[in-house]
Amino acid sequence: MGGRNNNEIGGASGDTIEKRGHGGQAYGKDKEFPDSLNSILNRQPSFDSLCLHGYQKSALALCHVPHIAPPGNEAVNSGQYPLVVSTWPFLDAVRGGWRAVDSGLSAVDAVVEGCSACEELRCDGTVGPGGSPDENGETTIDALVMDGVTMEVGAVAAMRYVKDGIRAARLVMEHTKHTLLVGEQASAFAISMGLPGPTNLSSSESIAKWSKWKENSCQPNFWKNVVPANGCGPYHPRDSLDLIEGTCSKDMETVEPRSSLVGLHSHDTLAMAAIDKMGHIAVGTSTNGATFKIPGRVGDGPITGSSAYADDEIGACGATGDGDIMMRFLPCYQVVESMRLGMEPKLAAKDAISRIARKFPDFVGAVFAINKNGVHAGACHGWTFQYSVKVQK
Repeated sequence: MGGRNNNEIGGASGDTIEKRGHGGQAYGKDKEFPDSLNSILNRQPSFDSLCLHGYQKSALALCHVPHIAPPGNEAVNSGQYPLVVSTWPFLDAVRGGWRAVDSGLSAVDAVVEGCSACEELRCDGTVGPGGSPDENGETTIDALVMDGVTMEVGAVAAMRYVKDGIRAARLVMEHTKHTLLVGEQASAFAISMGLPGPTNLSSSESIAKWSKWKENSCQPNFWKNVVPANGCGPYHPRDSLDLIEGTCSKDMETVEPRSSLVGLHSHDTLAMAAIDKMGHIAVGTSTNGATFKIPGRVGDGPITGSSAYADDEIGACGATGDGDIMMRFLPCYQVVESMRLGMEPKLAAKDAISRIARKFPDFVGAVFAINKNGVHAGACHGWTFQYSVKVQK
């Protein structure tokens, strides 16, 4: 990465963020794609001042640390736009979004460009191709884009063979009357609309991680109340197997805490919000999901109101963390609705997180909140969280 500007830092320690190479690899002739993708390969159309703010893990539900900013350039949350905000120190993503709004493009353009930059760079291995293998060793993509002006949403989930998640989501929003496309059919749609593919989304790193997990008897994993308890399956419901065999099968004697399955570098959803020069708001998300998830699992990344939400009249929210828990509460919808009722972003973010923590004390997650004037804040539970902000000087 090039030198830093005087209003940006690269992480909690001040280190710059490492750029990561592209992880997608084209399938060779020895790899067969599903017929639904092969059938369309021959008919593809041609289509011609950054700061970090930190919130720290605590024994309490919420604990704030001061804003992180370089010496001599205090981070001031003065409420202004254009503005770009993202979860985590994904600085290249924020820069990508900022270039779009700074040049006069829309907030939707900004979140698409920002998320796309992170997908290309494989931010933290949790965005784009080449990371977070599922139980079969495959990487899939979830993404969402929402226009706060029209309230239109496009999303893809468990998308295989196509690396451009956020661009696929935008195609769903702009060229269909649907909100969400999933799985192999989402891949077929994206390729038919001109995105590159099919592509192997695995990388040498993701395959090595998966192989090591297999050698460890597929532990930890996301199964519960099944046998075998300490193996790689195939799994069967514990009670039904006991009835069939007429014996007491050995099962899990302890329940794996969710915090051991979810954490930094395993659930780092990129959620981004932008306010353009016209004051319009949009949000976008992109993630390759939970590491070692059960194939077919969809987290909160492509779920409207959970990973992100935007309303031009109020503001926006982005979230990251244990999507299986968070999507049950729609925290970003809650944040925006709380701001609609008069809460400041800081209190709205705290309230949304505390609602989840009361029911699931060991959950891991965070949100950022931004109102229509550009005032922003964040809250977290169970881990140390940072979000990145770029505003006009």
